[in-house]
Amino acid sequence: MSVSAQSMQASFEWMLQVLAEFFEVDVSFLRRTDFDRESSILVAEWPPRDNIPDPDPLGEVPFGSDPVFDATRDLKEPFTVRPEFSSDAYQERVKQGSGVGEVSLAIVPLIHAGVTQGVIGFVKFGDRPWETAETNALQAVASLMVQLGARVFAEEKLRYQSHIDELTGLPNRRALVEELRRRLDSGSSWTTGVLYLDLDRFKALNDFLGHDAGDQFLVAIAERLRNATDAGDFVARLAGDEFVFLIERPSVELEALAMADKLLEILSAPAEINGHQVSRTASLGIALSNGSSAVAEELLAHADAALHLSKALGGNQVAVFDTALRASVEQRAETEMQLRDGIEHGGLLLYYQPEVDLRTGQLLAVEALVRWNHPQRGVLPAGSFITVAEETGLIADLGRWVLTEACRQMAVWRKQFPLLRITMRVNVSPAQLATRNIVHLVNDCLVKNDLPGRLLCLEITEHAVVQDVQQTVDVLHELKALGITLAIDDFGTGYSSMSQLKHLPVDALKIDQTFVAGLGIDVGDRAIVDATVRLAQSFGLEVVAEGVETVDLVDELLKLGCHRAQGFLLCRPQPAAELESLLEYGGLHPSTFRRSVPMLHSAASS
Repeated sequence: MSVSAQSMQASFEWMLQVLAEFFEVDVSFLRRTDFDRESSILVAEWPPRDNIPDPDPLGEVPFGSDPVFDATRDLKEPFTVRPEFSSDAYQERVKQGSGVGEVSLAIVPLIHAGVTQGVIGFVKFGDRPWETAETNALQAVASLMVQLGARVFAEEKLRYQSHIDELTGLPNRRALVEELRRRLDSGSSWTTGVLYLDLDRFKALNDFLGHDAGDQFLVAIAERLRNATDAGDFVARLAGDEFVFLIERPSVELEALAMADKLLEILSAPAEINGHQVSRTASLGIALSNGSSAVAEELLAHADAALHLSKALGGNQVAVFDTALRASVEQRAETEMQLRDGIEHGGLLLYYQPEVDLRTGQLLAVEALVRWNHPQRGVLPAGSFITVAEETGLIADLGRWVLTEACRQMAVWRKQFPLLRITMRVNVSPAQLATRNIVHLVNDCLVKNDLPGRLLCLEITEHAVVQDVQQTVDVLHELKALGITLAIDDFGTGYSSMSQLKHLPVDALKIDQTFVAGLGIDVGDRAIVDATVRLAQSFGLEVVAEGVETVDLVDELLKLGCHRAQGFLLCRPQPAAELESLLEYGGLHPSTFRRSVPMLHSAASS
């Protein structure tokens, strides 16, 4: 029989009817043994009784109430009862439950793994003898029923496990999508609200207290969300510290906002984890169904987009997916598709920004900066598309192209200008650094272009370092083994500590342009640059200033002992062909950026 958990009750009733008609009895029934309640529970019967008493004396019968029901608890062989041999208590119970006087009975146990799980029984009004062949046939039927029940139970257990989050016991993503589809397809005039929430700074909690404590905190959060549900609400855990709340109301927007505020308040309350009072705020995004046009996956994506907006606003916020956000999401999707096409079909370009010695003008390095030749908007800087690349997973392909092209160009320049001694600097994203494939990629690029490792410098951000210090250190050591140099880009913006810096095999620090721009204006910025220069010197590292755009900044940097720099004052990023004269000369004449040169001073004054 093709039976599922949903159709099992109807299948049992059909089977009881067929067996009752075949054995020419008046009533058939299926009872389950409940060992916790020490009772026999009625599961199905045929024919259904009319005017069932309340309470039903046959619905749940405690063992020990009469010898017949007591015998079913651990029954291992077929058992028959005839009026003249049965107890008065049993015949009276049957009379109370069905209105029938004397009956004869055959009971067959349902045995699984040596335990009697229940019985099937057949009742004949009046007297009826039961042949051994009949009870043997019923025993065979009982065995098939046990097999069927075990199969359905196993299937239901697998279905349950595939729909439940193992850690919290909440429904998982699969269950959420199915439930959301069901609600959207039901034809209800009510609106479905999707509340997508994510804990703020949860990773910091994991790093500080450990993953076991983090899991305990997630379990506590899940319990709070479960307790916050009203009838008809649905809560699920998607992954990590992400949860989704579904509500369905006639006018859901105001109620969704009210529920969001309630959830943020509930989640921010402290929880005791391993003796620590732990609390985290949350960010929450809301999306509302739009009649019959709503699609489950799309609605979830809209709520996720609203969540990202609330995160961008600083966390502990609620954002609603609206027309403006929809336009942003659509533009982002279009950008992703066009960028993917650009990566695959030659739409990317590399510009190169020189790095020079502020004392002599000597060219020391060039930084490879990716550009996108957009089909409608022209050449775009990385800032206009790099975030999309990171969030859509395109950053790995983009980074691979940049590294490959930069090494190829370096090999060309090496042949074209054999006396040139510069380094090619290439930015590496956190996503690239998180995988050891970066080591193989770098090695392949060096070998393919016949480049010594010393000619390549990879720039990583502090953010990439603090995400997973030990893994980062391991990967950086493997990269260093290839002979390349390493620099920390945008130094001062990622909150790395000196203890971390001490263990990183880096060769240079690049001071972020936001600090450089404040030199001579902001005392704090000057202090940061001064401290960075001294820190680099103490560790034996090179230090490079980014964003040098005025002569005043050159003088300030030289006073602080920073000699290497790049910026628009020195040279803007340019395509490879436009840098050839600079490469041939080997640098810039100091008169183009040093105030100490009288001619430049006069020109600047005029």
